[in-house]
Amino acid sequence: MYWETGTAYLLPRLLRLPDGSTRTHGPVFLSERRPVPARRPPAADICPHTGHARLGYDRARVLLDTYTGPDLHQLRHNAATHLGDAEVPLQPIMGKIRHKNPRTAMRHVKPGAEAIAKATEILAPRRRTH
Repeated sequence: MYWETGTAYLLPRLLRLPDGSTRTHGPVFLSERRPVPARRPPAADICPHTGHARLGYDRARVLLDTYTGPDLHQLRHNAATHLGDAEVPLQPIMGKIRHKNPRTAMRHVKPGAEAIAKATEILAPRRRTH
């Protein structure tokens, strides 16, 4: 997983344990409670330090909807659009948004007004200078 600078600065807070030590392995985003035995996920989805389960996609979606504006899917669309505007090739964009098919990845890459204006300039005939 690749983190942007702002997120990387916040990670130590996210990984800090109540005793002040830092989690060194296991899932990054954790649920609020330990799972009940009947719904125990695979060991890879349990934090070895706290016993809490990995935060599921559905719960993350609910939390984002409650505390922020965009949802997880919209954040992926926005990231792909910004990367496309920055003229990043499609293959790294596909890796970032985790799409294997270029057709589905291209649906997320919607160029903004600046990118369209830049493309239009390339096609415009050059002005003659005297």
